[in-house]
Amino acid sequence: MKKIIISFENIFPGNLKFAKLGNHYLLKQSVYFVLFLFCFNLNALSQTTEKTDTIKVGSQVPSFSLKDQNGHEFDINSAKGKHNLVIYFYPKDETPGCTKEACTFRDQFEVFKKEDAVIIGISGQSVASHLEFANKYHLNFTLLSDEGNNVRKLFGVPASILGMPGRVTYVVNKEGKVVLVFNSQFDAEKHIEEAMKVLKNMN
Repeated sequence: MKKIIISFENIFPGNLKFAKLGNHYLLKQSVYFVLFLFCFNLNALSQTTEKTDTIKVGSQVPSFSLKDQNGHEFDINSAKGKHNLVIYFYPKDETPGCTKEACTFRDQFEVFKKEDAVIIGISGQSVASHLEFANKYHLNFTLLSDEGNNVRKLFGVPASILGMPGRVTYVVNKEGKVVLVFNSQFDAEKHIEEAMKVLKNMN
């Protein structure tokens, strides 16, 4: 419909009737789009408010177990109390922000290791997806498959304003206590910076 109106405007550039039709169509489509986003966001918020901020600074990190990118069961209790933990939830494998975040954690792996910190990335994709993601970018840390988003819900990780899975990083000390909760959907690299800052200040 839009293409037809534009075509008529090109043929009859001085015809105000077609110009008004075009403007009316664009306005109508814009209103529909805004209403769609509003309803979509209300739905997303209604699904996340119940568990939002379950895990806060000062909380004990909850127990959970998930499969890593190699299909091995990873129990958080195997690392809790022995190392500092950097647990970061990200939206999806292979998206630009998540790839940048993962590669920055990879490049800073040795720096985190010096702070006795174990890096753990969690998202809802399958084990196979995580393995492909890890192999493609040579990721040198654990990725956990949270299909069903049960651990995401356990932590109370909120969705973003657009309804996407949220991007939140938790730093946990050797007592199992959360010392940082950093939430930023779009500033992916800031998660690494904030986590490292907290770790360095702990020592």
